[in-house]
Amino acid sequence: MYKIVLLRHGESTWNKKGLWAGWTDVKLTSHGEQEAHEAGRRLKAAGFKFDLVFESFLERCSRTTSLAIKTMNIQPKVRKDWRLNERHYGALQGVNKKEMVEKYGPEKVFAWRRSYSVRPPKIKKGSRYDQGDDILYRGISVPRSESLHDVEKRIRPFWLEKVVPALKSKKMILISTSGNTLRALAKFLGKIPADKVAAVNIPTGLPLVYELDKNFKLQKYYYLATKQELTAAVQKVKNQIKTK
Repeated sequence: MYKIVLLRHGESTWNKKGLWAGWTDVKLTSHGEQEAHEAGRRLKAAGFKFDLVFESFLERCSRTTSLAIKTMNIQPKVRKDWRLNERHYGALQGVNKKEMVEKYGPEKVFAWRRSYSVRPPKIKKGSRYDQGDDILYRGISVPRSESLHDVEKRIRPFWLEKVVPALKSKKMILISTSGNTLRALAKFLGKIPADKVAAVNIPTGLPLVYELDKNFKLQKYYYLATKQELTAAVQKVKNQIKTK
């Protein structure tokens, strides 16, 4: 039996403002930092001690990692991988979600946010939130826009190349990343049908534990949170495009 913990970063400044972030590098809010500390406390109380942490290139994830492991008083190896970056939201990066609901309607915006195969409009090369020429991604083909399916296609090889060998070597692993990346991973590991994945909501700052059998088949998963805490956190995610 293998066990692995997934953690969505704490609330970011753009989460709070209701903006699409994607690959845009934004900071945690003070509440987001508190969520990261609380994640560390929950993990420590549950007896977790990590040997290895995988995280995205994005500051909101690395800051969450550093605060959580500091609270746990551990010093695991930390490895960055661009394939753990959030879904690239194309031309929607930096745009207010609720304003788009008013302009295009909730169904269109929901499809951009949650559907499996729909890509948002492509970002224009050289525009303000285009990462195409960012030195951080030198040698990487930065997407102009991504669907959740596109994210799953980069998550699968990451899992097989990096995570599976580490688990086989008995390492306890934390994956610290973003909401859609975790949704793609949840779809892959849980074999969630494409038409059901839109209903998957992963809250900020709540550790999610996956237990896998010897063949890496998902056996069960659970959050380190009470039912009431989880319900409130999921509702907060759902309300991001609610205008009334």
